[in-house]
Amino acid sequence: MTTQTRPLKILHILDHSLPMHSGYAYRSDGIFQAQRKRGWLPVALTSPKHGMTGQGYPHKEETIDGVRYYRTETRIREALPLQAEWRIMSGLARRIRQVIEIEQPDLLHAHSPVLNVIPALWVGWKVGIPIVYEIRVSWEDTWAARGRYGENSWKYRLVRSLETWACRKADQVTVICRGLKDDLVKRGISSEKVSVVFNGVNADDFKASSARDEEYYQAWNLAGKRVIGFIGSFFRYEGLDLLVHAVHRLTARRSDVVLLLVGGGEMEAELRAQVKQLRLEDKVVMAGRIAHDRIPGMYTLVDVLAYPRYSSRVTELVTPLKPLEAMAMGKALVASDVGGHRELIQHGNSGLLFPPGNVAALADQLELLLADEPLRQKLERQGLLWVRREHSWDKTTAVYCDVYADALGKKVDVRQPMKTLEQGVR
Repeated sequence: MTTQTRPLKILHILDHSLPMHSGYAYRSDGIFQAQRKRGWLPVALTSPKHGMTGQGYPHKEETIDGVRYYRTETRIREALPLQAEWRIMSGLARRIRQVIEIEQPDLLHAHSPVLNVIPALWVGWKVGIPIVYEIRVSWEDTWAARGRYGENSWKYRLVRSLETWACRKADQVTVICRGLKDDLVKRGISSEKVSVVFNGVNADDFKASSARDEEYYQAWNLAGKRVIGFIGSFFRYEGLDLLVHAVHRLTARRSDVVLLLVGGGEMEAELRAQVKQLRLEDKVVMAGRIAHDRIPGMYTLVDVLAYPRYSSRVTELVTPLKPLEAMAMGKALVASDVGGHRELIQHGNSGLLFPPGNVAALADQLELLLADEPLRQKLERQGLLWVRREHSWDKTTAVYCDVYADALGKKVDVRQPMKTLEQGVR
């Protein structure tokens, strides 16, 4: 058994990262900060797709929140089918090798999609570094739910088969929820090899005591209104068209209801057209994308959060991050009764569930929470207690102690005492 002379160093291989604002980027940052507190040294490398998000390539490397980020500068041009994906993987493989030479990590931790883990496996095998693969979402099901290709298409089958192959070849596999683990076990991946590392929230960022955003409160004329809110990406499977219809029903019963939609995405134009068709312009505020540091102030404007996801393979398997933020902010919520929500929300205890796709039931549950003050306060209180107890990043990421020890064959001691953040990155 070898003796570890420095803290465990992990090279995380990502699709994209901060400064881009996304749930993917925030999860990565939450993981890194918890690992730094544990005394480890996380280092990050983003794929060429980070540059395709509009971030560009201002730096080959930079430090964000105390973590060193390396960038991959491969340019992706119009190409034949799968040629762009091959360029992404080959460029990332070269960059992984370069960063390994600089940083000398103990472990490669590749985060989905599969375009990240395949290069990590290529390089890890050559240099003898263990590989952990983390699946954050069923990518083939996500793209199918967004209409990019069908569940019977060759692209769907290819991505699914590559994911299964990568899970077999990686030393350890982590997923963000039980639904994804159950799906992998059904594909023949050993249950002992797959660990669940749940999403978490940073209690310092999301506080129930956060001050109301007065600028937006006045600009949107919310005084005296009961606000139903959604904060997130406007993907089709989120069911925001159902939410608009439910609010239309509510306005016939209550004149004080306002719907606040914060974010953007593929459904934005359709939602604006729907609002206009239903003559809800004075009842729906489409706020657009808001700076991340102002999001807690958005939550304080809302009385009830709504998550009306449709039932699909991706929503049945995968848990979202936003309901955890809402609970951390001390907010009551209504969500569709799909598998991903059931992992997070206990009906009548930390939120209310309704049958997916049922507009009338959604409207009824929203109206119930707006009218029943004791019930709403109960859900707010119990959701807040549960998320702070069970879903801090320090607690959810503690699983990596066992995952990394198993991947490394217990050749290093990963269970070191907690250390301060001032120790640096390298």
